[in-house]
This record gives sequence, C-alpha cells and structure tokens, in this order.
Amino acid sequence: MDQGNLTWVSEFVFLGLSQIQELQLFLFLVFLFVYITTVVGNLIIMVSVTFDSRLHPPMYFLLRNLAVIDLCFSSVTAPKMLVDFLSENKTISHRGCMAQIFFFHFLGGAMVFFLSVMAYDRLIAISRPLHYVTIMNTQLCVGLVVTAWVVGFVHSISQLAVMLPLPFCGPNILDNFYCDVPQVLRLACTDTSILEFFMICNSGMLDAIWFFLLLTSYLIILVMLRSHSGEARRKAASTCTTHIIVVSMIFIPSIYLYARPFTPFSMDKAVSISHTVMTPMLNPMIYTLRNQEMQAAVKRLGKHWLVCKKE
Repeated sequence: MDQGNLTWVSEFVFLGLSQIQELQLFLFLVFLFVYITTVVGNLIIMVSVTFDSRLHPPMYFLLRNLAVIDLCFSSVTAPKMLVDFLSENKTISHRGCMAQIFFFHFLGGAMVFFLSVMAYDRLIAISRPLHYVTIMNTQLCVGLVVTAWVVGFVHSISQLAVMLPLPFCGPNILDNFYCDVPQVLRLACTDTSILEFFMICNSGMLDAIWFFLLLTSYLIILVMLRSHSGEARRKAASTCTTHIIVVSMIFIPSIYLYARPFTPFSMDKAVSISHTVMTPMLNPMIYTLRNQEMQAAVKRLGKHWLVCKKE
C-alpha cells in the first residue's frame, strides 16, 4: 500500500468493558474501589518497610520494590479506564497509546524479572541461611533492583521500536480498555505476521519459559526444606507458597494474552482485567495476610498513626 495516500490515524477509540450507561457507572464504582485498595495496600507495604526497623532484611527491601512496581503498573491503565467509564468519548491519542504501551511493558518486564530476584532471595535464605545477610547485602539488592528496571526498559523499548513505524489508516477502534500490542497491531495497515511472531517470542514465549523456570526453582526450594526443623520449615514453606501464588497470578494471564496468535477471544477482556487491575490489588493482600512480620508491622504502623493523631 502506498503510504503517501494513507490517512493517518491520530487517535484510537476504546470500546471499553460495556456500552450500557448504568453498568458503566456500576463498573466505575467497583474499579474505583479496586484501584483505591491497590494504592492504599501497596503504600502501606512501602511505608511499613521503610519506617519499621524490624523489616530491614533483604526480603522486605525487595517486597517494598515489588509494591512500587505494582502501584505504578496499575496506574498505567486504571485511571484512564475510570475516566472513560464517565465519558462518552473513550479516545486516546496515537502518542498517548504508544506511551501507555511503553510504560505497560516497561513495568511488566521489570515485574517479571523482579519475581526471579525474589525467588533467588528465597533460595539463598534456605540453602545458605548463615550467609544470607552477607550474600544478599545492600549493594547486591540495589544492583538486582536496578537490573530489573533496566530489563523492563529494554523489553519495552524493543516493543515500541516495532510499533512506532507502523502505519495506521483506519479503522481506529480498540476492543479493549487500554492500549496493548495485540489489539493495536491488528489495526496496522500492513502485513504484521512477522511482527506478531516477534512479539509472541519477545513476550509470550519468554513468559512461559520464565514461569516454568520459576516454578522449578520453587519446587527445588520446597524439596530443600525437608532438611529444616519444623517451625523454620513451616515459615519458609508459607513464604514460598505466597510467592508461588503471586507468580502464578502474574504469569498465567500474561501467557494467555501473549503466547498465542493475536486473534481475539471472548475471554480476553476478563483476563486483561485480572492482569492489569486485580493482581496489583491482590499482591499486597496476599503478602500481608500470609506474613506474620508484615501483619505485626502494619499493626504497629496503625498504632503509631493513632498516637500521632491524638497528639
């Protein structure tokens, strides 16, 4: 197709989750509650770990950074979705769409690598408990966190480098509530089969392989726990179970969305909601509910806040 004769698309239109006005208001209230819970839950983890001196082991330093990623990740899509529930024109500019794709995959890529960092942390804690603090020192932890962000950036910029040159001449309707590679790629006015294969390898297949490696590593950790004493084994197994739940919640929807041809299915929106909105809310709940130290820290934070309020 002669690109000189194309009418370039300047904005995209979201179909959203529903076209029924009354249902949109209900969904707005539901997802507003979800987003507020996400923000508050992750902020509680960040504040508790920062100001509670008992939560300074490396695991909690990493948990705080995961909370930062969760908070930022949900903020890429949720605010725009909430605004669109109350708006008749659910549009986003071409630049805004590309920016959303960049930050979505930047934070998603960082999160995937960061989960590997947390698995490595548990492996060291269980296999070499006497040397744990020495190995997982501050310098290494900071280096691993920075590496996670760099990996996310490289992953995202490779996606964006492929998307930016694509011609979009219409239609411009996205059957979703946010911009993502599968939906946007289908609107390009050119053959995208090779690009689709690259995206599947860059996101979906890597997710599937990474997920398998993480589950294998946690299986190894659980086997190693058999040599530990009763209480230590119970505590470590609980922590590993928490990590497995979080890893599964993040990877399974991601594999469904990206490790297959980008043909739309009826379950896509439901899985996208789980991936972008629900998981960042559930992560802090899971970590807090299954971690006695975090529960105690949140209670201390609450008591300290009440004392300060009375004064």
